[in-house]
Amino acid sequence: SRYAESNADAYMARAHILGRIFWLFLTDADLHKNGSNKASARTGDRKMRSSLQAIILILAVLALPAAQAASGGHVNFKKANVDLSSKTALQRGARVFVNYCVSCHSASYMRYNRIAKDLGLSEEAVETNLMFTTKKIGDTMNVAMDPADAEAWFGVTPPDLSVIARSRGADWLFNFLQSYYVDDSKSTGVNNLVFTDTAMPHVLADLQGLQRATFNIEMDEGGNEHKVFAGFEQISAGQQTPEQYQQTVRDLTTFLVYLGEPAKLVRYKIGFWVLIFLSILWCATYLMKREYWKDVH
Repeated sequence: SRYAESNADAYMARAHILGRIFWLFLTDADLHKNGSNKASARTGDRKMRSSLQAIILILAVLALPAAQAASGGHVNFKKANVDLSSKTALQRGARVFVNYCVSCHSASYMRYNRIAKDLGLSEEAVETNLMFTTKKIGDTMNVAMDPADAEAWFGVTPPDLSVIARSRGADWLFNFLQSYYVDDSKSTGVNNLVFTDTAMPHVLADLQGLQRATFNIEMDEGGNEHKVFAGFEQISAGQQTPEQYQQTVRDLTTFLVYLGEPAKLVRYKIGFWVLIFLSILWCATYLMKREYWKDVH
């Protein structure tokens, strides 16, 4: 896919930049070890220049993912702004996931009883409202559709979504689920701007409605024509307003982020108390330091 190609380009760019940083440090070490007196006199300046270059390159490495997400291939990516501290958003996202996703996609690394514990739900509530493919609260979130049937219908078995948020990123998922548009040339009747030629149908179409993608034709310097995305045009309304649908997608994305790393919820709780402890420890250490040094002049 075009996304995979852009990912590969980003990794190659990271490797090139990191190689450049490594070369700079090797050059500095070589000058320091083998340089003449005249060269050694200029080592400080060279080290400073090399260090500045290394800092700039490191910042470039850190900026690559953000730049890639901002470009989004065809569309400008919107920030998902997920909030894992909101159990309400996680509960709504879980509801959307089991109603629209589990029929094709599994989440085989997550158990229903873990969801009940993490999302503040009783096991009875989970059994009644979220368990449609099994009757055991300790089971994982397995797919309801047979993999062989899925491959026959879609040409590929739908992937497990346990770590999809870690693989693709929250912003990618958030924009992907909002970027479906009508395309009669596809067997599913739709295409996607974020993931071109995706085999996945628009399962949330009843909520979002149908939209048409409009493109402008632009000429490049070589005189070649290119289609440039201009915007979406709503064809038919869905059950939700655009604002409501965006919130639904954000809730689903939040739940997928949680699926990818449930321990984040625990880390957030522990991290808060760790910061409080460190603050108290700092105050105690500072007062002890003053006590020890009060007679030192």
